[in-house]
Amino acid sequence: MNNNQQQIIEDMQAVIHQMKIDDIEENPDSEFDLFTCSACTKDSPLAGSIQYSKYRLCNDCVLLYELALKLGKVQNIEEYMSKTEDTRLEAMCDFIKHENLKENN
Repeated sequence: MNNNQQQIIEDMQAVIHQMKIDDIEENPDSEFDLFTCSACTKDSPLAGSIQYSKYRLCNDCVLLYELALKLGKVQNIEEYMSKTEDTRLEAMCDFIKHENLKENN
């Protein structure tokens, strides 16, 4: 990774983190209101999340998506969602395994 890419990442981290802080200051409940992130499938706070088209991304995934855009790894949200499909499938499989273990005990 070159210095320019490192600077882009650091700048983007600061901006995305500030978005979350701003959301919490504007609406303190947003830190505790949860939704399921379209990208990582984790239950995450609304604070710092962004709606892209039909997808709502948590603050961590917003960072990853925005970095992917800025670094030219993806062109749009649909491409990002396609490239992260394996992560969502793995999370669903882990959830199913966990539920099956709970049922069998």
